[in-house]
Amino acid sequence: MADTAKLICTTCGQANRVPLARLAEAPKCGSCGDVLINGKVAELDAQSHDKAVRGDELPLLVDYWAPWCGPCRMMAPEFAKAAQALAPQVRLAKLNTEDHPAISQRAGIRGIPALILYHRGREVARLAGARPAAEIVSFVRSHIGAAAQRAG
Repeated sequence: MADTAKLICTTCGQANRVPLARLAEAPKCGSCGDVLINGKVAELDAQSHDKAVRGDELPLLVDYWAPWCGPCRMMAPEFAKAAQALAPQVRLAKLNTEDHPAISQRAGIRGIPALILYHRGREVARLAGARPAAEIVSFVRSHIGAAAQRAG
């Protein structure tokens, strides 16, 4: 099944097999019909976070943030630009650490904003602090090849 990738729907949690050749066509969840990858940042809750981190076969970059954090709010539009630039090879999502403190504690988040790149259930790399879109894209691209080789 090397010509497909498993993507977890961030809305309903359903696992979906998507042909790699169709990733750019905004594939939809077979269960709820929501778009699986479209160049937008997905909002995660505890359940969708855990399922996507463990189950996605595409790289997943998660922004751990909080609404009271000024740098987090400043970086949000840059993170959205990075999502557009990296789609469809990488999915970007965010998790509100104020609403989900157990997840941020388990992930070892010590300061926000914090970006963690996951691939096939493993943490690949982290980046702390607010960053412009170009730095986020560069960070992800510099680690994708290494992550794919380790997973291979």
